[in-house]
Amino acid sequence: MKCERRTYSCGIVVVFGSELSVEDFADDLAAAAKEAEASLASIYFCQESFEPEALVAALRKHAPWLKYVGSSTAGEITPAGYSEGQIIAILFPNDRFQASAILIENISTCSMDDVVARISDTRRDFEEGLENDAPSIFSVLLIDGLSRAEEAFTSALYWSLNNIPLIGGSAGDNLRFRETSLIMNGRVATDAAIVIFMHSEVPFRVFKTDNFVPTSHKLVVTASDPDSRTVTELNAEPAAKAYAEAIGIDPESLGPMSFASHPVVVRVGGDYYCRSIQKLNPDGSLSFFCAIDDGIVLTIAQPMGMVESTGEKLREIEEDLGGIDVLLGFDCVLRRLDAQNRQSFSALSALYREYNVSGFCTYGEQFRSMHLNQTLTGIAFGPGPAD
Repeated sequence: MKCERRTYSCGIVVVFGSELSVEDFADDLAAAAKEAEASLASIYFCQESFEPEALVAALRKHAPWLKYVGSSTAGEITPAGYSEGQIIAILFPNDRFQASAILIENISTCSMDDVVARISDTRRDFEEGLENDAPSIFSVLLIDGLSRAEEAFTSALYWSLNNIPLIGGSAGDNLRFRETSLIMNGRVATDAAIVIFMHSEVPFRVFKTDNFVPTSHKLVVTASDPDSRTVTELNAEPAAKAYAEAIGIDPESLGPMSFASHPVVVRVGGDYYCRSIQKLNPDGSLSFFCAIDDGIVLTIAQPMGMVESTGEKLREIEEDLGGIDVLLGFDCVLRRLDAQNRQSFSALSALYREYNVSGFCTYGEQFRSMHLNQTLTGIAFGPGPAD
């Protein structure tokens, strides 16, 4: 079976498919990359359908010259909308994009001072090699969504960027919470992060959007294990019991759908940010996707219309850019679950098709210096320059 291919006016090419072997994918990708004269391929894949080591071996065989980065997913977004069990590659042609990437391993234990130094060196080398001015650079972070290191790493990364805009997504494993995978130029890694710098001749906008508003219901973390992101008590009661009572359901009914539909948020500098719940544990504690600690005040949030709020943001970007040609998106898996729960999944998928969104469903998103949950972050590219 052959991959499908979409080519956009800005030069970006998207290759995607399912129910095909890694050999077929790598062969099709190699042909598309040669035709596009790609400087980089960004690959997002369901690791149950496309085993990472086999994928890397196939790419080494069929496209040994191709530079690539990639991440396992909790669902994919292709030009056809939301999907599962697929693989997608976004090709950036070298006549309009220049790219450089660095893989950093052992992020849960490495020195953040060393991270800053390595990324700063990579950034400076990249900027010195550019023929054009630096303001047209953006950066992308792909990071292990089970590393529990996203906050520290994102903060360290941001302060080494010298005001270069940053967005990103945390790798997933289809809500199994066992192991995620990152790939880069022949390597497969866990407990790792990939930082990509890209200079674009195509106009772009980096953005984030969410769809929740805080309510008056407060929960204070009274007992937690920050290292494992686990909360055992809220308001001095068992965590699951207190949360379930606050949202009005039976504790035994808690699951991904209820966590997606009833997010909790924290206030930071006047703005609210999600601290989404990952799972209910057998002992009645709750594990989170983001950092958590004693004394944090969690506010139950009420989601707004996701399709409406997302569409409003995309129309705003479209007007600003003079059109959206293609959009690289990192969409929290909990947004996808909430859309399913509220019967708006098809409408949101159609909106993504309308705006040519490609990317993946994440275990967390990054925007500037923040690690977030239950957001869509991304880069929208406008129509390309005239040839």
